[in-house]
Amino acid sequence: MPWTRIFSGLIAIALALGMLIAGGWYFTLGFCVIVYLGQLEYFQLVQAKGIAPAARTTLFVSQILLLTAALAPNLTDAVFSLAGTLICFYLLFQPKLATIADIAASILGLLYGGYLPSYWVRLRVGLAQDSLLPLSATASTSHVPLNPDWLNAWIDLTALPQGLTATFLAFCCIWAADIGAYIFGKFFGRTRLSSISPKKTVEGAIFGTLGSVAVATVGAWYLQWPSWQLSGIILGTIIGIASLLGDLTESMMKRDAGVKDSGQLIPGHGGILDRTDSYVFTAPLVYYFVTLLLPLLPPLF
Repeated sequence: MPWTRIFSGLIAIALALGMLIAGGWYFTLGFCVIVYLGQLEYFQLVQAKGIAPAARTTLFVSQILLLTAALAPNLTDAVFSLAGTLICFYLLFQPKLATIADIAASILGLLYGGYLPSYWVRLRVGLAQDSLLPLSATASTSHVPLNPDWLNAWIDLTALPQGLTATFLAFCCIWAADIGAYIFGKFFGRTRLSSISPKKTVEGAIFGTLGSVAVATVGAWYLQWPSWQLSGIILGTIIGIASLLGDLTESMMKRDAGVKDSGQLIPGHGGILDRTDSYVFTAPLVYYFVTLLLPLLPPLF
């Protein structure tokens, strides 16, 4: 593995962890930058197919969507609907008659590049503000890193804000799934998973999902989640599968656009989408697992 790939990967992980730990506006604004850059790459793929989406309008309303997810998470779904309407309204009054492909690509850019990732902001920043979360499950939501309330919390992770621990555990599951699938698939993979991505194997996908399940189960036990055995298996499975689907979806778009990487922003890794595709579909699943399913699980022992 080239040193540039290792070095840039370590920097990316350090930045991600810094945003995650700091939370609040640090996480929100950092995520706004990531989403903006990812959507730019998405629209480059779309335009390579001769499609003319409402790129600037979609970029703008997606930023509004992310800010809403932090300030008023309960309004995020409403803003998503209004944003889609605004995009269609913009395309309606363009000098050149918009096509179905133009409209579809714009709405997909909003969904794939803005709305689905906004669930990470809702999970990390807006969790305690969301009415879906029981009061008993809320915790301190300080937006300041190394707040005095946190000084003793690094030993006991259960004392940290639930949005932080849930997001960190989800990220660790994604990393475990990606690393497990890559290593096991490289050395033991024999059965091709899909023609979309020839290097992916069934063996790698299974081992990646098992790695995600293992990390989720350990995390659920340490965080003292109810039914930690069951909750760990469920969370790890959905993250392992969703991260793989996100990877394959981005590979499908690149293949259709005739490019190898979505961009060249990260040396040795490609573009933003190449590194964040596993996070897109996992975001809403993790959010609703934590807010809806987890509170319903009774202790097994």
